[in-house]
Amino acid sequence: MRIHFIAIGGSAMHNLAIALHKKGFHVTGSDDVIFEPASSRLVKYGILPAEMGWNENNITADLDAVILGMHALTDNPELLRAQQLGLKIYSYPEYIYEQSKDKLRVVVGGSHGKTTITAMILHVLNYYKRDFDYLVGAQLAGFDTMVKLSSDAPLIIIEGDEYLASPIDRRPKFHIYKANIAVISGIAWDHINVFKTYADYVKQFALFIDTIQSGGKLIYCKTDKDLVKVVEEARADVEKIAYEIPGHLVKDGITYLMPGETPLKVFGDHNLMNLNAAKLICAQLNINSGQFDAAISSFIGAAKRLELLSSVNQTNVYKDFAHSPSKLKATIEAVKAQFPDRKLTACIELHTFSSLNKDFLVHYADTMKAADTAIVYIDEKTFQHKKLEPFSKDDVQTAFKSDKLQFFNKPEALQECLLKVNFYRTNLLLMSSGNFGALDLVKLARELNTDEQGI
Repeated sequence: MRIHFIAIGGSAMHNLAIALHKKGFHVTGSDDVIFEPASSRLVKYGILPAEMGWNENNITADLDAVILGMHALTDNPELLRAQQLGLKIYSYPEYIYEQSKDKLRVVVGGSHGKTTITAMILHVLNYYKRDFDYLVGAQLAGFDTMVKLSSDAPLIIIEGDEYLASPIDRRPKFHIYKANIAVISGIAWDHINVFKTYADYVKQFALFIDTIQSGGKLIYCKTDKDLVKVVEEARADVEKIAYEIPGHLVKDGITYLMPGETPLKVFGDHNLMNLNAAKLICAQLNINSGQFDAAISSFIGAAKRLELLSSVNQTNVYKDFAHSPSKLKATIEAVKAQFPDRKLTACIELHTFSSLNKDFLVHYADTMKAADTAIVYIDEKTFQHKKLEPFSKDDVQTAFKSDKLQFFNKPEALQECLLKVNFYRTNLLLMSSGNFGALDLVKLARELNTDEQGI
């Protein structure tokens, strides 16, 4: 099979390219820019484009398929050439389905928590050496790539994103997979550049339920009132299974899963709800409660999901993907609850189209209230890149309802501020779907002042 990727550098795209290369396909690709870690990974497997940019000569009649990434535009010369030649053009979710249509498909959807739920399921299946394929939105310990596609695995676990499939396929990705078993973790308005109203966004989850195969299973969070309403109104021929926060206790900064007091390496209500969703999925895959607990005890989390960067002198530094208002609030409250005797400095980078929309910004009101020090960072280059009107400090403080909130738009200024603070017995939470202006967060965490004598 000869496959060409248009916009091969994307997170899911380059991982799919590697998965198909490992399957024995002849893979080529193109992009106008490729960042790390995609660049190094593509080099490792010998499929990094020799030159950056688009070239219609990359598209030849002998290609079996073209896979189109969301980064490409509808007037992309390679896309136009593929259309002219009448080649089969897939979005990556379409191609994942094409490669897994004869497998049992577990699709994990929801506005938040889907990466963690998927990662937990993968961890448990891997613990018991089960044979499975997968697609997950973050790098996981013990997994070489974020996509695996094989000929023999009877099962695939898919993180089902609700964003659009490609520039020429305007369906949400998770509508395409046709789940046999599905999860919806919750609904919180996102992607407002595509879904202009909350009602339109909610509708995508109702449509997702309709794509579950007849006789399938839907596992959903019963503490989300809007989600419950959607599930109750659904008429699809599926079994509906609800979940909530499992029994647990917190002692000396460690969360234990009850009733067996299984120690966990993750914490917070969101993570515990994610864990319960994963446990119910695993039950459908013939892994019982005791087996699940034994395996999940060693789960350390997915990259950028409350990822511990440093722990010294009663100071923990975490990196997290939180960017939506609900996830921001929940993540801050989780860290405060886990370490009630420590102060918390919480820093969020606003990076998505939704968070940089002035009308949407008001949804962040009071979300950082639980932090002792609240910081909002927006890279001034992000506004330029996305062609949006910049926010002022007053705009941000007004929206967040906090005149004590600190605001930065240059990475050097943010770093200088953090390095001046004494963090002894104070945790630092760095949250973003971006990269804080390319700051080296691990190096920053190591250089923080945590000296008790310096107070």
